[in-house]
Amino acid sequence: MTTSVPTTAMILAAGMGKRMRPLTDTVPKPMVPLAGKPLIGHVVDRFVAAGVTRIVVNLHYRGEQIRAYLDAEDRAEIVFSEESDLLETGGGIQNAMPELGTQPFYVANADAFWLNGFEDTLHRLADAWDDELMEALLLLHSTVYGNGYTGIGDFIADPLGRLDRRPEGEAAPWLFAGVQILHPRLFADAPDGAFSLNVLFDQALANERLYGIIHDGEWFHIGTPEGLADAEKFVSIPFAGQQKRST
Repeated sequence: MTTSVPTTAMILAAGMGKRMRPLTDTVPKPMVPLAGKPLIGHVVDRFVAAGVTRIVVNLHYRGEQIRAYLDAEDRAEIVFSEESDLLETGGGIQNAMPELGTQPFYVANADAFWLNGFEDTLHRLADAWDDELMEALLLLHSTVYGNGYTGIGDFIADPLGRLDRRPEGEAAPWLFAGVQILHPRLFADAPDGAFSLNVLFDQALANERLYGIIHDGEWFHIGTPEGLADAEKFVSIPFAGQQKRST
């Protein structure tokens, strides 16, 4: 098992943010502010604190605003991957593979917002990564205790962390928190054009190479203006604010 921390990461920032309207009528979702900072800024903070030195960001909807904001970032090298057409999560990463290298890398949704638990969350992912066993390692969170989450979960896990999909018609204990480590080999036979990362997750599942760890801190589902307001309210609590600033 490797305990080295990936130094390259990707932030998925190309989406239209339709469920966040009207806030996203004039700004892309990654630039919607939370606690006085764009959502994507919080993700960059987490990556930099974990030791990431190169961050790839895909752009599409109002991407010039994201580019302008990140052009001022000097703590890590920022590389942009333009998408003339939306490529979805899997296609967006596939399109950026020339910039991501040959080693495992982090990926996070631009609207992923979490507070570290007892340890740095990204370091916990790196510590759990096993290059011989895994093609993807997902950060999971409790379906019941996800702030603002109203779904029925995504995955079940065995004692070793191997994942399987939620059985049809049933609830699952764990949701995918939008943060992960991926190996480039996951994309070896990826389709062309737009496709969901779930296509590759299913391939990894079939090969028993999709794993997960459970997040031990707070996690927020920021899919709607209401979810954003709930997160804003939580981080305004003095103790929660101290957690938010800690890395």
